[in-house]
Amino acid sequence: MQIISSSTQRTELYEKFKLKIIHNSCLDRTLVSYQGNKQTPFSSWFKYREGFSERLVTYLLQTFKPEPGVLIDPFSGVGSSLFAASALGWQTTGIELLPVGIFATQARIVIQKIDVELLKLEIKKLTQINFQDYYDQLFKFNHLAITRGAFSAINEEQLIGYISYCNNVIQNKDISRILLYAAFCILEDISYTRKDGQYLRWDSRSGRSKGNSEFNKGEILSFEDAINRKLKQIISDLNINSIQLDLFSDDSLLELATKKSSIVKNTEPNLYEGSCLEILPTLQENSIDFVITSPPYVNRYDYTRTYALELAFLGCSEEKVKYLRQKMLSCTVENRDKRNYLEDYYTAKERYQDFLKIDFTFKSQAALQEVLIILESYKKEGKLNNENIVRMVGNYFYEMCFVIYELSRVLKPGGIVAMVNDNVRYAGEEIPVDIILSDIAESFGLKTRYIWTLGRGKGNSSQQMGNHGRTELRKCVYIWEK
Repeated sequence: MQIISSSTQRTELYEKFKLKIIHNSCLDRTLVSYQGNKQTPFSSWFKYREGFSERLVTYLLQTFKPEPGVLIDPFSGVGSSLFAASALGWQTTGIELLPVGIFATQARIVIQKIDVELLKLEIKKLTQINFQDYYDQLFKFNHLAITRGAFSAINEEQLIGYISYCNNVIQNKDISRILLYAAFCILEDISYTRKDGQYLRWDSRSGRSKGNSEFNKGEILSFEDAINRKLKQIISDLNINSIQLDLFSDDSLLELATKKSSIVKNTEPNLYEGSCLEILPTLQENSIDFVITSPPYVNRYDYTRTYALELAFLGCSEEKVKYLRQKMLSCTVENRDKRNYLEDYYTAKERYQDFLKIDFTFKSQAALQEVLIILESYKKEGKLNNENIVRMVGNYFYEMCFVIYELSRVLKPGGIVAMVNDNVRYAGEEIPVDIILSDIAESFGLKTRYIWTLGRGKGNSSQQMGNHGRTELRKCVYIWEK
């Protein structure tokens, strides 16, 4: 028997929060995405598409808490929130699982202390060498199955020669790290691939494109051109930074310069590598003033695939990639259930009652359970293009319950959580992520101040449009307060 879709519980939940759902004219797509970092020094070096702009961080902090305090980002990515807040004098902590974000964040920490003149000298030397002359088999590219054939033979040979030179010739480890980061930043530019949502898209020239695809990504840069452009960009940004510091040479601004220098020195981001599901429970309660973050969306995007080139560059094995895929917040159809693991983890921490409270809260979310029941019926009717979508959606919200509970626990009274996220739709069924997560937050003692929406929402896919019509989904920034 066919089950007819019902939105009763979602409608009731919408009525509860509708006065909080407000269009914020100060927000646009560039602000809540990587687009806003394209012209930002340092942040523009690596295209981390899942991030948000540093300008958004500045806007949120200046709007809600102009006086510096303690900030955490439990899904810190490449560190946009950490560095933007640090520049305003905040003490910052990031938690990141993927080595991609860890490497980028650590490189930026190093660049803030680098001897710019020494770096310029090393870069000048690089312009005069033939990278192939330094090729060392010891540093061959550690391809994964998904990345094999990503580079032309000449580009891969020069890439390996460059990596070998940085490791074998350059004695200064900080400069070596920055130069290696430059190569890390251009992997997509010199490859036959392009990041495309759930997977890597292959240019037809690679010989790996699927079916009759004639996809052409456009110009594929030679390694030499790409690395020279990136190094030029790095030096340009460092020169701009030096000029800004030189502006404080006037005696009347000397005190301000000293204060600024002291702030930067004392607010270097603190970085944890691992899952926030494991790390947040270890942090002291009532210790954080502000949370700014954007968790993975429940949209089937698998960062271990889209960033496979970068993971391979960092030496991750197939086993390591599979491990990371399972450890990250459930947002792909391959993620397995973490309930038993979380129960054991909280029991070992002597916090079993907290586990039971969080578990109960998840089961009590009527609107979410309504969605899961409908999706399960669609699964049985063959309407879902992957039967594991139901499991993924359930796991996502289950794990987000733990994240939100812990954020509420570590937040000081009066503290703020700002979270960027998208609503999604499967088989035409909308999942109002914004109000479900906000309701979960309120169950744990947070108050929803705003659910800010962008002027233009997110459209559904062309396939969904054909089947269910064109409707927009809310793209939001949630503001919760303790």
